[in-house]
Amino acid sequence: MSPPARLLAIAGSDPSGGAGLQADLKTCAAFGVYGMTAVTAITVQNTLGVSHVEVLSADLVVAQIRAVLEDMGTDVIKIGMLGRAETVEAVADVLDELAPETPIVLDPVMLATSGGRLLEEKAVNTLKQHLLPMADL
Repeated sequence: MSPPARLLAIAGSDPSGGAGLQADLKTCAAFGVYGMTAVTAITVQNTLGVSHVEVLSADLVVAQIRAVLEDMGTDVIKIGMLGRAETVEAVADVLDELAPETPIVLDPVMLATSGGRLLEEKAVNTLKQHLLPMADL
């Protein structure tokens, strides 16, 4: 029996479980995929909306990615909410270094369903420049 496929999800945390890393892990479990995470932000949200977002430092996000890739490796990377331009650049750099051939699914979360901004405006061009060219889907 072969080991399950591995997915590294890089995104924000949604305490309601309806989006973000929690939803990614549920999807992995439903398909028999081994899910791993790097948390980019902690949100306070529910079905009524987003009331607070605390974006983690780019260094902390990169440290999580390194910890997973240098030990477990991954078969695919899924990128969601990144929050800031410096995080976008740092994620692109570490993935280019440690996982240049790994397929990337880019799901750039810019706005919450309720309309709250989850990616700073100046980060949109950074995302287009650094991560979009790396994405497979």
